[in-house]
Amino acid sequence: MPLPFLHRLFAEQSRIATVERGTLITSVGDVEQHIYLVHAGAVRAYYLNGHEEQTVRFGYEGSIITSLASFLRQEPSELYLEAIRKTTLSVLNRATFTERIETDDTHRNRYISLLEELVAQQIDREIDLLIPSPAERLERVLQRSPKLFQHVPLRYIANYLRMTPETLSRIRNS
Repeated sequence: MPLPFLHRLFAEQSRIATVERGTLITSVGDVEQHIYLVHAGAVRAYYLNGHEEQTVRFGYEGSIITSLASFLRQEPSELYLEAIRKTTLSVLNRATFTERIETDDTHRNRYISLLEELVAQQIDREIDLLIPSPAERLERVLQRSPKLFQHVPLRYIANYLRMTPETLSRIRNS
């Protein structure tokens, strides 16, 4: 769950957008200029490896999502952000976000805390990818995100876990 300062910042400075399932919010090659707070629906971040999609992150109710490397470095995104359900989100402009972080010590300190949490999440994700057992990967993800199946369709979760939807169904049913 994002820090309360982000909720306030979004409430004060963002605009609300609703996008249909399948809408690309960010495409590969775009330089990310926004950060998003998901109110309803779900978004996935994925990488295209040849013709194969690899989901690397989800955003759903209450979570923040962006193409983070592009947002931070202002370089072209290597990720797509796609609405995987009809999604309502707050859209906060990078310039506004950055100005607030740079001019307010409290916001800057909270932003550092948020970045620390994102680094920890990324390390957890990297460990998940090293675990050979699909059942163990699923268990680790569900410990961190117990409501995942309520927000994200099975085929995307399977892709995120690097297994087929059939394998995921079999593990869940056993």
